[in-house]
Amino acid sequence: MVRILLLISQRNFSDMEFNVIKKTLKEKEVSFTVTSITKDDAIGTDGTVIKPDKPLREINPNNYDAFIIIGGPGSPKLIDYPEVMNLLRKFNEKGKIIAAICLAPMILAKAGILKGVISTVFPVDFAIGVLKKEGATYSQEHIVEDDNIITADGPQAAKEFTDKIFKRFNL
Repeated sequence: MVRILLLISQRNFSDMEFNVIKKTLKEKEVSFTVTSITKDDAIGTDGTVIKPDKPLREINPNNYDAFIIIGGPGSPKLIDYPEVMNLLRKFNEKGKIIAAICLAPMILAKAGILKGVISTVFPVDFAIGVLKKEGATYSQEHIVEDDNIITADGPQAAKEFTDKIFKRFNL
């Protein structure tokens, strides 16, 4: 059974991305855990309130096959948490699927796992600048796959982004 870790920021995650991805995970009957920095309610940009299943500090990467980070204007704040960066590096070292959408690819870049990786991000100059500064090769494509990394540029790509992840597991 495929097990997915879904990370959201405590404030201002993309409700649309979260809801599309969660709906698809449920339809495919894929096991997933929603995590954030704490177990306190997380609030999306459109007001969706999510109670994370576990705080990030309790996550064991060995219990998951893929790590998806939901974007939105609050997602870059996750860069400030060493536990996010460390967990990303552990997933990457094990060659597990790491997927990020919207502004979340900036987190992958800051964790140092996009060096030499073709990737995309929400098309705003500051986000593209972070990817390039951290050694990523920026692509204007809506969804980019490069080895174990899958990135997407925003909410309109959420369904196709999720389908690309599932394709990796033949779902």
